[in-house]
Amino acid sequence: MALSDRERRLLAEMEAALASDDPRLQSTLAGSDTQTLIKKAPGSLLAGAGLILGGIAILFGGLIAQLTPLGVAGFVVALAGVLMVTRSVSVKAPRMARQSRSLGDRLQDRWDRRNFQ
Repeated sequence: MALSDRERRLLAEMEAALASDDPRLQSTLAGSDTQTLIKKAPGSLLAGAGLILGGIAILFGGLIAQLTPLGVAGFVVALAGVLMVTRSVSVKAPRMARQSRSLGDRLQDRWDRRNFQ
């Protein structure tokens, strides 16, 4: 449901008051605390890459030795590495994601403009 002009104005005033009263809280809620993101992301990124390479090595070892459970275990390890890399990369994304609007919001705005203007 779209906000009315009055509600948008009140929300903007509340955000401005929060930013002036407590800038640290506002930056934490906005997801712009880049120092903690930089500290967390590289370690998990490297660990994820290591898991991917190790999982592929285990997978090929299972293929060569013709041991299906070892190949499956290698796949699971590589998959865990891919998930870890994906999560560490997406840790940096909240700032960008919060600035852009979702597809639903854009479609709702187009619908409102088409029908109400």
